[in-house]
Order: sequence, then C-alpha cells, then structure tokens
Amino acid sequence: MLDILRRIVQEVSSATDLSDALKVVVARIREAMHTEVCSVYLYDPESKRYVLMATEGLNQDAVGKVSLMSSQGLVGLVGTREEPLNIDNAPAHPRFQFLPETGEDPFLSFLGVPIIHHKRLMGVMVVQQRDSRQFDESEEAFLVTMSAQLAGVIAHAEATGNILHLPTEANEKKKSAKFGGAPGAPGVGLGEAVVITPAADLGSVVDRIPDSIAEEIERFDIALDAARNEIRKLGGQLRGELRPEEMALFDVYLNMLDDNALGAEVKTAIHKGNWAQGALRSVVMEYVGHFQLMEDAYLRERATDIMDLGTRILAHLEGAEIETNEDDYPANTILVSEELTPAMLGEVPTSKLRGLVSVKGSSNSHVAILARAMGIPTVMGVVDVPYAQLQGMELIVDGYRGLIFSNPGDELREQYQAIFEEELALTADLEGLRGLPAETLDGHRMPLWVNTGLITDALRSLDRGAEGVGLYRTEVPFMMKDRFPSESEQQKTYREQLETFSPALVTMRTLDIGGDKSLTYFPINEANPFLGWRGIRVTLDHPEIFLVQVRAMMKASEGLNNLRIMLPMVSNVTEVDEALHLIYRAHVETLEEGFDVEMPEIGVMIEVPAAVYQIRELAQRVDFLSVGSNDLTQYLLAVDRNNPRVADLYQAFHPAVLHALKLIVDGAHAENKPVSVCGELAGNPMGAVLLMAMGYDVLSMNSTNLPKVKSVIRGISREWADNLLAEVLTMESGQVIASTIQLVLEKAGFGRIIGPLSKG
Repeated sequence: MLDILRRIVQEVSSATDLSDALKVVVARIREAMHTEVCSVYLYDPESKRYVLMATEGLNQDAVGKVSLMSSQGLVGLVGTREEPLNIDNAPAHPRFQFLPETGEDPFLSFLGVPIIHHKRLMGVMVVQQRDSRQFDESEEAFLVTMSAQLAGVIAHAEATGNILHLPTEANEKKKSAKFGGAPGAPGVGLGEAVVITPAADLGSVVDRIPDSIAEEIERFDIALDAARNEIRKLGGQLRGELRPEEMALFDVYLNMLDDNALGAEVKTAIHKGNWAQGALRSVVMEYVGHFQLMEDAYLRERATDIMDLGTRILAHLEGAEIETNEDDYPANTILVSEELTPAMLGEVPTSKLRGLVSVKGSSNSHVAILARAMGIPTVMGVVDVPYAQLQGMELIVDGYRGLIFSNPGDELREQYQAIFEEELALTADLEGLRGLPAETLDGHRMPLWVNTGLITDALRSLDRGAEGVGLYRTEVPFMMKDRFPSESEQQKTYREQLETFSPALVTMRTLDIGGDKSLTYFPINEANPFLGWRGIRVTLDHPEIFLVQVRAMMKASEGLNNLRIMLPMVSNVTEVDEALHLIYRAHVETLEEGFDVEMPEIGVMIEVPAAVYQIRELAQRVDFLSVGSNDLTQYLLAVDRNNPRVADLYQAFHPAVLHALKLIVDGAHAENKPVSVCGELAGNPMGAVLLMAMGYDVLSMNSTNLPKVKSVIRGISREWADNLLAEVLTMESGQVIASTIQLVLEKAGFGRIIGPLSKG
C-alpha cells in the first residue's frame, strides 16, 4: 500500500490542474482498493454544498452538476462528524440520500473519509462496492492517508484560483485563498506577485574531469569576481534605504566569497580533479547539507545564503544573464520566492516593493531583518503556498498576522486597503505625540522604552519618543560577522548605542544564542535547541566570551554611566550567582585598566516558567527584572512561536500567561525591585493596558508600536484599566480575553489604533 500511495502522490503532483489531479486520485484508488466506485465531493463554503467533482464508477455526466447540502446524505454525515464512516448497507442507513443522476443505487458498501487541511473541511472521499461488506482496517487507513495527501493538493489549487465549484461561469472570478506563515516585518502590502527563481540549478551539475586544471581555476576566478561585483551592485542599490550597520549583511556575503573562504575550498576541489561547476556544487552542497541537518533556524538560513551565492557563481560559470531591468517589476511588486535572500531584495527597485513572501525561513532570517529596517511588510515560512504558480496574481501581505491572501475579493481588498490607509493616517496623527509623556487621564505615568538591535532601531526609536532601551540585543552584531567580534569592536558598537540614548538608560542583554538564534562560527547542533544549550547557559560555560563582552559594555559606558546589564534565559539562582561573580570580576579588571566606570545595575530576564516560581529569590540578587513575554508564553504553552503549523496555539492572552505575569510583578514588588516587560505583548496596545494595570514599571517594545501604545494610555484612566484587568482575569479562554479587550477598546474609541493589529 505504501508503494501504491507513493506512486499516486507522485502522479497527482505532476497533474496540471485540480481536475486532472482528482481524476488521477479516483482512478488509482479504485484500482488499488479493487472497488467499483471512488468519488470525491468538494465542499463549497459559499453555497454550503458538497459537489461531486470526480468519480470512477458513477455516471460521469453527474460530475460538476450533482451536489448535496452540508446536512444531506452520508457524505454530509462524514463531513459533519469529520471522521470516517464505514457501513455495509448504505441504502438502509437513515441518512442515506438517493441521487438518481449518479447511478449509485446498486452499491451497498460505503466508506467515506473527510478531506481536512489545517482543521478546515475541504471535502469527502468515498469508495463504494455492490457487495454488502465493511471495508477492513487497512483499506480504511489507506483512504484516510490518501485524503490527507489530497487535502494539500486542494489547498494549493485554491491558492491559484484553480478550484472547481458551482456555478462555473466563464467570467467568474477565481476564488480567494488564505495561507499562514510567520510575521517577518509588520505592515500591510497590496500588489502583484513577482516570483523569483534561481538563475541556475546546482543540483543538476555532474562531476567531470577537466582538460586543464589551470583553465578551470581561471574560469572559476572570473565567475567568483563577477558574483562579488553582483553582490556589491545589489547592496549598492539598497544603500540609500539602509544604514551602514544594516549594509553589513552584504559584507557577510562578500566575506563568504573571499578567496580564503568558499573560493579556496572550491579551488582545492578543482585541484583534486573536478571541473569548476562540479567542484562548486560539491563544496556548496557539503555546506548546505551540514547546515540543513541542524535544528537551529538561523543556521538553516545561512545555508540559504550559501546556496544563493553558489547559484549565482554557477550562473556566471554557465554564462547565464542574470541582469534584471526595472521595467520587469510592476509598480506594486510583491516579491515571492521559495527562499528570499538579501541579494534578491536588492534586485527590485525599493520604490516598487510593497511586500515580501518567503516559503522558507523565519522572522530571524537576514531578509526579515532588512525588511523590518526598510519597513516592507513581510511573511516568512508560508510552507503550504504553491509559490511557483503565483506569478502575476494579486496578493495581500499581512505582516502583522503572518498571512497572505491570493485573488482577494472586493470586500477583503477594501478592508486591507482601508488598513493600509489607516496606517498612513495614523502615523501622521501620532507624530504629534512624540514629545508628550505616556500618562493616563488620572495621572499615572507609564514609561515606554524600546527594544533595539541595530543603530537604525535606536535612531528610529528616538524619532518616536522612546525614553530608554529595555532590551538591546547584543547577538545581532555577533550574527553579522564570520567570527566573534573583538573586545574593541564590541566596545565601539555598544558605545554608539549608549551615546545615542544618553542620558536615558540602555539595557544590554548579554549574548543570547541558541534556540532559534545561532552563529555560523559557533554551531550548536541539538535535537531540541529551545530546551537546550542557550542564553546564560552558553556564556557561563564560556566565561572567556562572557567576560570580554561585559568588559566591552562597561568600557563603552565610561562617562555616560547609563548602562544596565541583563542576563537571559535564567532558570535558577545558581546561574545568577555565577554570572554576578564574573561581572564583578570584569568590573575590577576594567578599573585596573584605568577606566573610570561605575558598577552598572544588573537584571535578569524572566522567560522560563521555573523563574516565575523563584521570582522573589531572583529579585533579592539583582537590581531589576524584565519579562521576555515571547519566550515565557512559548514555554508555558509548549508552542514554538516560529512554527506556522501551531501558530494559532500561541496565545499571548492565554489565562495561564496572564496569571504568570501577575505573579511575577507581585513577587518583584514584594522585594522592592522594578520589573518591566520587553516582549511583543508590551507593544500590543491591548496587552499594554493589562500590563499597566498589573503594575509593571516599564514597557519596552518595537519602536513602530510605541506611538500606538502611548496614544491608548493617554486616552484611558488607570482605574479603567484596573477594572478591565479584573474582568479578564476571571475568564478561561485566551480567545475570549483577546476579543473582550478588543471590543472594550473599540468602544472607548481606539478602533483605529488596534485595527491593524486585530483585523485580517
């Protein structure tokens, strides 16, 4: 059965459209199961009917014409129950619905299974036989397996508008489809899909003994130099949009193309007796294979970078023209690819770019970092979209929710166009709040800080009225290099951040790698990286890395004294004690070197459930605490927030999360220690209201959301927020809590503020 299943799946995958795929399915399943009838009924949610779309064994004239209401017949029963139905006398069943057009009257045995894709009912698959018998367990299991495969095919057909439904009119608009991924960069983009595919195929290159090794080396050098020039040109096209720190991502590419890096390894392979193309393929695929085996998302994305570079070099070796013309792109381009890279981003005029869609990758990929810096709405990890068939289609990119819509209807398009226009108007309106404090109507002051990683973030944060930095991600500069940055390099980077915000406080998190963040030059290969060697665990095991970083921070703060140091991923008090010992040592060493530096405040991040229940013990050891609500929610709910398949289970307003947050702030204040939140919940106006009511001392967020949060806080009273918190803490469902907060804020006149975050 497994071999049969593989053959069917392969044949279905090569079908040109849904109609052909369904014909293949019903024919092959009838043949494999030795039944007399196999049929597929697709569910049309608009008419709420099941339409016979393919059959082998029933009347072919009924295809596309015969349908059942969702509550009718055995097909309707299978769909309603969403489970298989296996009976030996179908006409005797009370739900049997006779359809004379199909000619199914002589068939007694009936096995129907639902076709479900991501919890959504797509249709029902049925096999029938004249003899009165129940299909056995293996037959039922086979049909269930086949229906799961078919669900994906139908979903892909929806995305391209190639879904058949009644009525079928020549001028009927293709159906809209929605696909979920991970938010890469916030915003809403409407436009036309432009699909980018690689200029060459490394996988198709064969090995070949060269006639002349010297000639192959020369050919490779020319191609390598052309690839370098190409990367420099693409980076140059973005230079006006990005600051030097962001342009460093292109330096990473150029470093990989260095004669002492990828280039040297390829030349070694040529000297061993392979032509340039074969040597390039072997080296690149070895790198890619090594990285793709790793669980770490950032390392997998570096494999994407290497594959992209290898493909570009190969295109030059093969003489392929990969020049693009500005006229190739429509004025409202939505760039789509299996794996977007920074170099691809540079190929499109930024004035024409409205959104980005990548089938693979996460919010930590290089292209997502650049997209956020450039303000381009982006969705990553859209695993189920048939990207190759989207060329020229109308798309909507929802970077807030991580959704894309193909062939949107008029209502959906108008809704998102309104959101887009609201965002533009709101940005202009909120500009006037920059110099005003976040203070409630009854006088409660709520300091709003920002999370940063690049100097660009810092400058934009100041433009939006940030009062300090609640989280500076020190791993970002580490990620942009091919080695550990030196103490002096780190000192220069940190000094720039501290000077930018001085005299306001800047909270620098010590190196937080592992989980979904890692370094190519310091690989961490684990089966479960989120529960593995990450955060403080890594740096305590490598005090040489930790001490260098802490000394660089302290030296950078000389004369400013606005530094705070924060320890990530703390799960017990022993880790804090060990880290404090090293920090005090680093301070003494810094003083001995002649730097006049005050001992900075030290804090810990609360992002592990174990830390929640030791909050008072932790608070006794440090000067402040900060909640990483993203990871805390992930660990409390056992949901990978970067996995689009379980994205709907990641609920920031889950009752367990809210009660944990209340426990944390109460415990910290019992020890007279300030506590902040630096996760996404703080930047969501709905979450900010609850956190303020809980008593959090500081909210730190993405600079984009700061004006929105400030606007809501200035429009309500603390008492109003307290009453809302008391109400939602009695609720048992995260979805109900979120809906309640949204409704209350809309009634209070904040619909425009929360609209872009809640619609779609």
